[in-house]
Amino acid sequence: MRILVSGSRGFVGTRLIPRLEAAGHRVTGFDVDSVDVSDASMVRGVVEKATPDAVVHLAAVAFVPAASRDPNLAHRVNVQGTQNVIEALERDAPEARLLLVGSSEQYAPVEPGAPALTEAARLEPQGVYAETKAAAERLGLEAAGRGLDVVTIRAFNHTGPGQAPIFVAPDFARQIALIEAGNPPTMRVGNLDSVRDFLHVDDVVDAYIRLLDRAVPADTYNIASGVGTRIGNLLESLARLAGVTPEIERDEKRWRPADARVGDSERLKRATGWQASHSLEGLLSELLAYWRRQIQERVR
Repeated sequence: MRILVSGSRGFVGTRLIPRLEAAGHRVTGFDVDSVDVSDASMVRGVVEKATPDAVVHLAAVAFVPAASRDPNLAHRVNVQGTQNVIEALERDAPEARLLLVGSSEQYAPVEPGAPALTEAARLEPQGVYAETKAAAERLGLEAAGRGLDVVTIRAFNHTGPGQAPIFVAPDFARQIALIEAGNPPTMRVGNLDSVRDFLHVDDVVDAYIRLLDRAVPADTYNIASGVGTRIGNLLESLARLAGVTPEIERDEKRWRPADARVGDSERLKRATGWQASHSLEGLLSELLAYWRRQIQERVR
């Protein structure tokens, strides 16, 4: 199968493409350094040349604070970029399957302890990032109504070695590894009472690959573990793995009221047989080992 991946040099793209190639697919990737997804003519040119059987649309402003700092950029990339991909497919590859990757942030926030969110849960995006991802999903659903084969995805938190430390799990792992290396034992954190559903990036990649199968119905799918983890417990687990006792300081820039987003992925499991295979403990061990290596290499 010929597969086009936008955002190919991003955290997920760099894990997905080798898996696709190992499975025998012909993969074409593009990223911001070669193609501006908000430029319709550039996107059209890539699609016309690649003639894909499927597209995995990962290109996005994916960090919530970054989207808030530059709403115009977030709209151009997340919304207009999606529109450009859809229009190019409708013109030059109308039989292709489009995997449109959205976010759990599209759901209305709920209290910690609330039941896991199914795909039928209320959508109430909060903030620029979530609003743009919800708008992109609406564009995908409109295209599906016109006949394009669109799978809309709401991915819950996923992480792993190589993810930028602007996200909570790698940030905690980096700070813990720095304390291990002799830095002051102070950690700056946001609200530790929020609850999130954490997945290993490789489990998410596995779900994407399964959803490329045309035998899987085009629908909206959560990718989630179904297990909620309090952010404070995530930090405690990393500290326990490292054998350190950090001093906690509240970072006002990261602080927001506690909420929860935990997903129900039964629809995905029924359609594809997917299930998460990595434990949270193993994931955190990988993150800590990765940041230990990064810090050791910097001091050499």
